[in-house]
Amino acid sequence: MNLLFLGDVMGRAGRQAITDHLPRLRTDWNLDFVVVNGENATSGMGLSGAHAKLLLEAGADCVTLGDHAFDQKDMLRFIEEESRIIRPLNFSKAAPGKGARLFTARNGKKVLVAQALGQVFMKRPFDDPFSALETVFRTHPLGGQADAIIIDFHCEATSEKMAMGHWCDGRASLMVGTHTHVPTADAMILSKGCAYLTDAGMCGDYNSVIGMQRDEPLRRFITGMPKERFQPALGSATLSGVYVETGNDGRATRIEMVREGGLLQTSRP
Repeated sequence: MNLLFLGDVMGRAGRQAITDHLPRLRTDWNLDFVVVNGENATSGMGLSGAHAKLLLEAGADCVTLGDHAFDQKDMLRFIEEESRIIRPLNFSKAAPGKGARLFTARNGKKVLVAQALGQVFMKRPFDDPFSALETVFRTHPLGGQADAIIIDFHCEATSEKMAMGHWCDGRASLMVGTHTHVPTADAMILSKGCAYLTDAGMCGDYNSVIGMQRDEPLRRFITGMPKERFQPALGSATLSGVYVETGNDGRATRIEMVREGGLLQTSRP
């Protein structure tokens, strides 16, 4: 299978990058399944139902969320109506929606997508992500019910993401980190066939401070004093993520970083 995962969509610029590039990439790269992390797509904080529809119409088969999952209040209702939206498994026991779901790809094969939140350096104490994912792996083993498994691990610490990657090796097709909005350069296939990338980066304007217009973050770093709200940067955005090919057993055979448009150096399969 040919899989594409795109990192955190950041505001209007990120949404524009998705609509500008993803329909063409689906055809050019013969993509069977596409996952987009959309948790910052609406004003940099959360995802609205309208913007979720836009990402899905542009070619996403599944949209994952994150720690800002329900910052846009209509997502509390929309996620119950739209099965292609995935929130973190360990967000809250009272949260609506699902943290893992089995999808049918365009080639007819089954793809499991699951998301979990990390614990290190996060603002809220979330439940253990390893235990949450263990249940998913037991009920949907790779090569059994699932022809491919994609794990979105949304957290701050690179060490926690690396630990999760090794723990998922042999049980997932791809374990990719999100949340920090900066793409890492460590795309690799682990020893048991799990494709791994510490962070997919963001789909947004990199002439910014992790996607936000520069003035207010700079002011806060320099003076320690806030003056106004952060606002997403609106320049030309880079589509950032990772492309993975899998064999018949669901294990990765190829991984390539993806950077398309905007300021970052182009990288594609």
